[in-house]
Amino acid sequence: MRHSERHRTHRTGWLRAAVLGANDGIVSTASLVLGIAATGASTKVILVTGIASLVAGAMSMAAGEYVSVSSQADTEGADLNREKAELAENPVQEHAELMAIYVKRGLDETLASSVATQLMAHDALAAHARDELGISDTLAAKPIQAALASAGTFAAGALLPLLMVFIFPPTALMWGLAGSSLFFLALLGFIAARAGGSPVLVSVTRVTFWGALAMGLTAGVGAIFGVAA
Repeated sequence: MRHSERHRTHRTGWLRAAVLGANDGIVSTASLVLGIAATGASTKVILVTGIASLVAGAMSMAAGEYVSVSSQADTEGADLNREKAELAENPVQEHAELMAIYVKRGLDETLASSVATQLMAHDALAAHARDELGISDTLAAKPIQAALASAGTFAAGALLPLLMVFIFPPTALMWGLAGSSLFFLALLGFIAARAGGSPVLVSVTRVTFWGALAMGLTAGVGAIFGVAA
């Protein structure tokens, strides 16, 4: 019988950016809308504020992810170039380094030397990148992918609280928006947990707790310091 294993490590790059983007979209927009609503502002002001938050937040997430992940990619590229030069200048020493890594992982010296020799013959740079530097295609930094995932999911997340402004009347907006946003956050936690193979309850509790805290504090600030627009 063929043995099949399902691992989810290859999803960590885009999943992290997607969950971060959607979570920020829901929490920041819902919190801002609640804060503005608590001042007694009109529905028009609330909508304009929410839309501005969506656009600014999506662009900020995209720029932030691109810059930070690009910095990671630059560092990885510099390390790979340095490793490539070292392989060309001193392949014997690099073989010894790779062999030592395999010995630490439990292979005897003879087998470790054989494995290092064969892997370096196949693709020396890839072997050293993976086992010495910890860089692989699965976990390599992908700036554009991270930026698009964050911006898209932020916009999608931010759109949900904005839709609630149309659904709930002004008298029920704050409670309706808070409740629906917590539901959306719980749903996000559930989807993220299932996609990543992690415990559902932990994920759901984590995102809803911090979302509730953010919305509560922002609404409180709006109620205390806000004035009707």
